[in-house]
Amino acid sequence: MTPNRVTLNRTVRRFTSAAAGALLAGLALGAAPAHGAERAADLPEFDFSACPAVDELPAGADPGTWRCEVMHATGHLRMGAIDEPLTEPMKITFAEGRVDGEFRQVFGEMTAAPIRAGGTPLTLTPQYGGYSDFLSDDTRRGEFDIKFAIGSAHGLPALPWSGCSVGSDEDAVHLVLKDTDPTRVISRDPLVVAFGAKDAEFAAPDTSGCGPLSRALDRALGLPSAAGANAFDMDVTVAIRPYMETGSVE
Repeated sequence: MTPNRVTLNRTVRRFTSAAAGALLAGLALGAAPAHGAERAADLPEFDFSACPAVDELPAGADPGTWRCEVMHATGHLRMGAIDEPLTEPMKITFAEGRVDGEFRQVFGEMTAAPIRAGGTPLTLTPQYGGYSDFLSDDTRRGEFDIKFAIGSAHGLPALPWSGCSVGSDEDAVHLVLKDTDPTRVISRDPLVVAFGAKDAEFAAPDTSGCGPLSRALDRALGLPSAAGANAFDMDVTVAIRPYMETGSVE
């Protein structure tokens, strides 16, 4: 998937404690990592090639004060009849900074591997749903919209509808993530932080764009699924790179 790049323009909420400023996508701009953090020997590879280019930053943005973040998230998805681990990381790339003192973000890219849909021959591939806000405050870690492209497991015929998904750009799964594990700095060079987050309150819509298979797919996937019946747990690591320190962000 190649999502549209979305520039978000939202007023920064007031942090209620110094610790809140260290949360991902809430790690305060320019903040130093925790004392004693060292380079982690087993860091995953973080690809900064999907960072928004300098000319895609908002008008008036100073690239010297902006940074790009690459987020890897594994965990567990429970949604309708789906109850599956996410062993391959979802990868989300975005830029953030300030313009005239106001916090701004520019979405870059989201990629993910298919998730097997329980005992069905189906897979669900997480995709960007058109909205994100990774600025933390005292009530949540961040928010973003996600949809799940429906496909067939390896070796089975492909579905005839390429836009078949759980949710859509118009009716996405809206996640409001809350902390389960506090932010910790696991590397100073490169700067990488980790945390846990979860949404156990989201509602899941029925399928979209699936033609005459819609009702059968809804039954197989247990959709729609009301708020409170679903949960998305995430174990997250995030690499952070200032624009002025990377040659891959141009």
